[in-house]
Amino acid sequence: MWELLEEVKREILVIIVAAMPLSELRGAIPLGISLGLSPIHSTIISILGNMMIVPILLKILNPLMNYLERTALFSKFIGWVKRRTMKRTRNTIKKYSLLGLFILVAIPIPTTGAWTGCIAASLLKLDYKKALFVILSGVLTAGIIVSTISYGILG
Repeated sequence: MWELLEEVKREILVIIVAAMPLSELRGAIPLGISLGLSPIHSTIISILGNMMIVPILLKILNPLMNYLERTALFSKFIGWVKRRTMKRTRNTIKKYSLLGLFILVAIPIPTTGAWTGCIAASLLKLDYKKALFVILSGVLTAGIIVSTISYGILG
């Protein structure tokens, strides 16, 4: 019984790390492996954890950022996030369209991933269904890449 609870606790921790900005899959998969989960188990729950936030982000990010940008407390930070995201993604996504969004999400380097992809898709007003499919495909690809690298280093 206690072993099952410990397993569930580790899984929930990995899912939470995968859903968070900055860490996403790049942090969750190695974390899961280091906590004793198998590489495949860690990869699957990390991908699911990273994917589960995407539909919500695509729906709420633009209205939420617009609201927070009008507040004194968050206006500078939200303005910075918008400018930074647009500066880093606009040309790539405009040049390559949805393929550019896929590349942005799929290549697991710092400051890329599902969160950045969702922010870019929201700011560029991309079609919800297309952006959702492309971002989820990018998350799956990034998960495979990170898993391969993590298993090679930690396995």
